[in-house]
Amino acid sequence: MINFSITRLTSFLPVILLLTTACSTTLTKEKDTKRPPNILIIMADDMGYSDIGSYGSEISTPNLDLLAKNGLRFRNFYNAARCCPTRASLLTGLYPHEAGMGGMVSSVKSTPATGPYQGYLNENCVTMAEVLGQAGYQTYMSGKWHVGEKPEHWPRKRGFQKYFGLISGASSYYEIIREQSAVRQMVLDDQLWDPPKEGFYMTDAITDQAVEYLKEHHSSTPSKPFFMYMAYTAPHWPLHALPEDVRKYEGVYSKGWDELRQSRFARMKELGILDKTYVLSSRDADVPAWEEVDNKAEWERKMTVYAAMIDRMDQGIGRVIQELKATNEWDNTLIFFLSDNGGCAENVAGRKLNNPAVAIGDKGSYVAYDEPWANASNTPFRKYKQWTFQGGIATPFIAHWPRGIKNKGAIRPEVGHITDLMKTCLDVAGATYPTEYKGNSLLPLRGESLLPVFKGESAGKERILYWEHFGSEAIRKGDWKLVTGKANSNWELYNLAQDPVEEHDLSSRYPEKVQELKQMYSTWAAEVGVKPTSGSRE
Repeated sequence: MINFSITRLTSFLPVILLLTTACSTTLTKEKDTKRPPNILIIMADDMGYSDIGSYGSEISTPNLDLLAKNGLRFRNFYNAARCCPTRASLLTGLYPHEAGMGGMVSSVKSTPATGPYQGYLNENCVTMAEVLGQAGYQTYMSGKWHVGEKPEHWPRKRGFQKYFGLISGASSYYEIIREQSAVRQMVLDDQLWDPPKEGFYMTDAITDQAVEYLKEHHSSTPSKPFFMYMAYTAPHWPLHALPEDVRKYEGVYSKGWDELRQSRFARMKELGILDKTYVLSSRDADVPAWEEVDNKAEWERKMTVYAAMIDRMDQGIGRVIQELKATNEWDNTLIFFLSDNGGCAENVAGRKLNNPAVAIGDKGSYVAYDEPWANASNTPFRKYKQWTFQGGIATPFIAHWPRGIKNKGAIRPEVGHITDLMKTCLDVAGATYPTEYKGNSLLPLRGESLLPVFKGESAGKERILYWEHFGSEAIRKGDWKLVTGKANSNWELYNLAQDPVEEHDLSSRYPEKVQELKQMYSTWAAEVGVKPTSGSRE
């Protein structure tokens, strides 16, 4: 019989603990290797193609740049031109019209006719949260919903187990403005939620809740993978930013939008985001030269605040990264980052919510940065949010997954689309796309999985993609793109391999190609229920 004294047993404790910890770590690693990856999708709102550092911007975005450096960046990734359609496609893997979101969200007080433009997700589609939830994922969302205003269409009715955020579209970052309270709703799970009177800032609130969900997940269900959708409202108007962030950019934009476009374009070339086929598009026709502007200080302030809003969003993403690392989820979390559309040229003066006595960026102000700065945000492209030209639909796109991505830091030339996210996420999760939802037959997914690209393989497939939003229409087939502006404008044809910024319309030189693409577009439009445009198309 062996007798150990208490002293001798105590001397073995460090060894026992070390062996126990090592075994536990090994078991955890083995379990994590077998477990499907966590999935985190981060979406910015109304942010242009060149607005983050890894895509050429002077704005400080070290956390997004880290994701880019250790992940993949895509040169040719597309959204659906505007907030509601893009969010519908992201969530369902379908074209917006197929999910009921061909236009904008319908009002909470309306009773829209059902169909492609009904303004909320229909029951002929299933969301990523619903499919992943059935596959064993915990599902969380923090941020802007904007695909269904009525309680029966809120996130927890479409697969998210926990939700916090703005059900509606744009809102003040400091409050729910009384004049908008009937149409602006914030929600915690299934209950309306009012921001506190003091100390509230929308971007931080979205981050705070996302971090809280990660902490709760780690403490309550650490053995399960999670799917989280973070949908920031930044940098969508109104221009609201915290003073400490604004101060970082004072004086940065004093040289104006013309020089900003030039400097960003040069940086994008240096980074390799743009290859030798790219030129800087001409300044859009409605944008004056910086030298011709009288109120330069006011214009400068707008872009200063806009930059600060992106900076704060990146700080929040940094906090999420820290939490993933602290809970040992970093290596096995697939992160996507993108924007819902290009930079926004809208002017919101008609809303009459701005107090001119309040500095732009502070509570009580309510302005947008308008077309000139949007033109710079979308460098090197032309046009904006709502348009199906490149400036409206091209987005920065970053994929980061330490355990699953090869060729880290690479810039990928493949053409990608917002519908690809559903297919990709189901692929990496090992989840099966259902055939029915609430007794309704589901349409087949439209996207392509990005998993081969993650493995370092070439997609090797000619993409055919379509867009329509309020009469702005486009089709891309391989290198060819046929596009229109709004109703009554003519079709324009571009070869994007030779002219990626759409400077040289080739429609008169290649009428047979125009007819081929027009026919393909017409077939698709009839299939998904696009409203006929008013006026003629030539």
